[in-house]
Amino acid sequence: MLTYPEISPIIFSVGPLAVRWYGLMYVVGIFGGWYLARRRAALPGSTWKPLDVDDMVFFASMGLIIGGRLGWVLFYGIEEVIHAPLRALRIWEGGMSFHGGIIGGMTGVAWFARSRGRNIADALDFAAPLPALGLFTGRIANFINGELWGKPTDVPWAFIVDGTPRHASQLYEAFLEGIVLFTIVWLYTRKPRPQLAPTSLWLLCYGLFRFTVEFVRVPDANRGYLMLGWVTEGQLLCLPMILGGLYIFLRATRLNRPSGNYARVAS
Repeated sequence: MLTYPEISPIIFSVGPLAVRWYGLMYVVGIFGGWYLARRRAALPGSTWKPLDVDDMVFFASMGLIIGGRLGWVLFYGIEEVIHAPLRALRIWEGGMSFHGGIIGGMTGVAWFARSRGRNIADALDFAAPLPALGLFTGRIANFINGELWGKPTDVPWAFIVDGTPRHASQLYEAFLEGIVLFTIVWLYTRKPRPQLAPTSLWLLCYGLFRFTVEFVRVPDANRGYLMLGWVTEGQLLCLPMILGGLYIFLRATRLNRPSGNYARVAS
């Protein structure tokens, strides 16, 4: 078994200003997505320009941050905010919902598309592989901060935390929701796909991966298990993603509408 190294959440500080791993990982995820989106936009036949990518990433990032915070307040932290309303603004103390961030990020991409006269489905499909990078870095930040641990276990790769061996559920999620999810969607979108197929594939895979890891992850203390002694809030939030993603993917592949992300070649 492994011993958790107790990493400080603060990288360095200058007076009252502290640079934290959590914030740095968000920056790394956003800039990584921007870089890969720029590379995709530069491929032959792409209808995206570099400035389109810059604007889309900005809109998506704002949606991610706002949505992630609002999602945490609504799904997990409403009791804290009721007792201390300013807690909703103290983002440096942690508290981001990945489901809220997903909704906010997709809303930001949709807003960008409408403001630029692009098809919303096409914009979502173009951006589909990118959130996995932020999910990976975000989960690494959770591990560094020593939060969101899994259940006690005796598996040989467990981490000993406060004397108790536990599943490193943050690392499981970093692998599944980050590396595996990115690989699946990135490879799938290397060539034109039916409209909304990439987006729905992302929703389906993320929902399945997160739902699975929730079986070994300890639920938030103020939520616990909501149903049947094992169903968590995270699993309930994933169900619409799984069912909706599967339905939209099957419908998208059946309708086979061409993507607007690639220039059409005259026959």
